[in-house]
Amino acid sequence: MASDRITVRIPGSLSKRLRKTTALNGKSESQVIREALEQYLGAGSAERSTYNMAEEAELIGCVRRAPRDLSTTGSYLEGFGQKQ
Repeated sequence: MASDRITVRIPGSLSKRLRKTTALNGKSESQVIREALEQYLGAGSAERSTYNMAEEAELIGCVRRAPRDLSTTGSYLEGFGQKQ
């Protein structure tokens, strides 16, 4: 994998948190920073599902007084697929 090298200056407090995170997770600083950048910048749109995008936009669960799950609500599906 070809990669580019960048230099970033961060405050001492952030550097300390980074070192603590790497020690707890057994990952290198570079790996943690790459993962954080991927999360912040977002993976390619092909890799993100519609559900994940709706969740990130805080749309899931935002409707009040709605059934929790329409797919299991019998009355909602009553007559579904029948000719009228």
